[in-house]
Amino acid sequence: MRLWRIENWSKHPVAVQREVLQELVTAAQYTEFGRKYNFSKLFTLREFKKNVPIHTYDDMKPYILRMMEGEENILWNTPVTWFAKSSGTTSDKSKFIPISEESLKENHFKASKDLLSNYYKNFPSSDLLTGKGLVVGGSHQISKINDEIQFGDLSAVLMQNSPFWGQWIRTPELSVALMDEWENKIEKLAQVTAEENVTSLAGVPTWTLLLLKRILEIKRKTTIKEVWPNLELYINGGVAFVPYKDQFDKIIGGKINYLEIYNASEGFVAAQVSPDDDGMLLFTEHGVFYEFMPAEEYKKENPKTVGLNQVQLGVNYALVMSTTGGLWRYLIGDTVQFTSLNPYHIKITGRLKHYMNAFGEEVIVDNSDRAIAHAAEKTNAVVSDYTAAPVYFSDNNNGAHEWLIEFEKEPDDFNRFIEELDNELKNLNSDYEAKRHKSIALRLPIVHKLPPGIFTEWLRSKGKLGGQHKVPRLSNERNMLVEILSIKNKNIT
Repeated sequence: MRLWRIENWSKHPVAVQREVLQELVTAAQYTEFGRKYNFSKLFTLREFKKNVPIHTYDDMKPYILRMMEGEENILWNTPVTWFAKSSGTTSDKSKFIPISEESLKENHFKASKDLLSNYYKNFPSSDLLTGKGLVVGGSHQISKINDEIQFGDLSAVLMQNSPFWGQWIRTPELSVALMDEWENKIEKLAQVTAEENVTSLAGVPTWTLLLLKRILEIKRKTTIKEVWPNLELYINGGVAFVPYKDQFDKIIGGKINYLEIYNASEGFVAAQVSPDDDGMLLFTEHGVFYEFMPAEEYKKENPKTVGLNQVQLGVNYALVMSTTGGLWRYLIGDTVQFTSLNPYHIKITGRLKHYMNAFGEEVIVDNSDRAIAHAAEKTNAVVSDYTAAPVYFSDNNNGAHEWLIEFEKEPDDFNRFIEELDNELKNLNSDYEAKRHKSIALRLPIVHKLPPGIFTEWLRSKGKLGGQHKVPRLSNERNMLVEILSIKNKNIT
């Protein structure tokens, strides 16, 4: 049944999206937001876009805070008692995304079933469900504003609300999976799950690797396949997997399948159908209506968006979503590109605020991930994590990009690593190449090797250790880079 539905929305995504928008607007027409923007009189996409402005989190925040105090019919027409606390990668402030019953059933859980259906279609002899699935998720707390309103990382909200059959195939038990203190949680996860028959993993690569290394220490083994011989699937998301694949291949020690998903707090957006796919299939029948804002429209007074029937390959779009959680024309902050238009496949290219464009070079995270992976491959290095920011012009020097990199395995030749990184960025980005010409605007990148654990220490200092939290890859500001360097220097001292 699910495969038939998947085939239908995959083949008719534009028509399906039109139905989703109609259902969203109809459901919310008598909410406070719906009355404000005359939802009952909006019958076309053109009218919807004309009447409802693009919203950021700051625009939605007053509504969301009232919902967290228990008010109903504000943004959505059914009670909302769950909120996903975002990782807050762009600032220290937390963001709380409303998760309605419809968000859970029609988006997150339906998309998960579609992911599983596609997996069994591609691997019909799979033994995935004969063992346990290990999710390296976040923590869960009760909101102090109202005892009925609960929040946590998205993974925690989904675990808490998963159907009964989901509890059978997951490890560890909920009390361990939802522990708050991250370092103790990793230890407990390792101790408990090392004895299970784990067939699948899911989580952000950095924290998953940390867990796997601890399990190897406990079991005194050299590869994960010796601990979990039936492991066949790792579902990854949150950051690009390219820089981590070599580390996973090595630590797992045998063939498994890797699938990338795009499951944000705002909605389950897309997932790879097959490990060999270029990009992820956009989920169009799952309670979310999508618009795509060309990146150059960002911060314009009346930014333009296009629908699926107008998107183009290779163009950088900011994702705009309207959801069953009550987010309306919401600018999520992620940027994507389409890798296929039949069916619609996307890849995440970065964040609107996570890029470097201090000199007109417009380097996005997709560029930096690929360049790092290329340089590592050429110099037999393994990169654990990285971040970069610009060095601005001074009286004595022109500009540069400054990189902080933690290596799992250092390059054979560090200077060659820098050259390969620089050259691959030139290959991937013509604007960067132009600015690097004869080092007139940009000189050779400045690269620092960080001792292991510096990024983790920085995350801990920000209260962002574990779960879905990760180090921002790129920034136009130097604040974060300076903070991390100061931690490095303090540790050395």
